[in-house]
Amino acid sequence: MSKTITTQQFQDTPELEDWKAGVGGASITFRIDSFTDGADFVREIAAVAEELDHHPDVELRHGSVAVRTTSHDTGGLTSRDLELALRVTALAQTHDFRPEG
Repeated sequence: MSKTITTQQFQDTPELEDWKAGVGGASITFRIDSFTDGADFVREIAAVAEELDHHPDVELRHGSVAVRTTSHDTGGLTSRDLELALRVTALAQTHDFRPEG
């Protein structure tokens, strides 16, 4: 089991300033240029999720990809969510995908 973290600890991570964190997890939506770019991004997120053995909810829509992470075994945020969010954010930056909002 991973270490439980508070919403504040998640929000205090500078690289994750655009994520919305709450009691039940954390989420972000990225603007994408095309549906194909979004599908490629989702595949990259899936690869990271498999590597970390921690699987977020991912939604691909025309113009956006939404990611939501939580640790179901704790009902909240853990170090696994923090690591996943950092990796997803880094992937988005390599493609110059910007958060909505």
